[in-house]
Amino acid sequence: MPLNNGNEANRSTRPASSGELNSWKRGFTPQAEIWNGRMAIAGLIIVLTSLLVSNLIFSG
Repeated sequence: MPLNNGNEANRSTRPASSGELNSWKRGFTPQAEIWNGRMAIAGLIIVLTSLLVSNLIFSG
């Protein structure tokens, strides 16, 4: 059985364009995972910043 070394084997692993990565699509899609990661990092930064500010204010 010969191996496919052409473009046919790589169709499912094509790189996504920036328009595809930033689009809002419902369901479990790569776009949703990217936005989920972005929102998780934003939430982490907000929580850490608020903890740092509250510690500076209330520590004396």
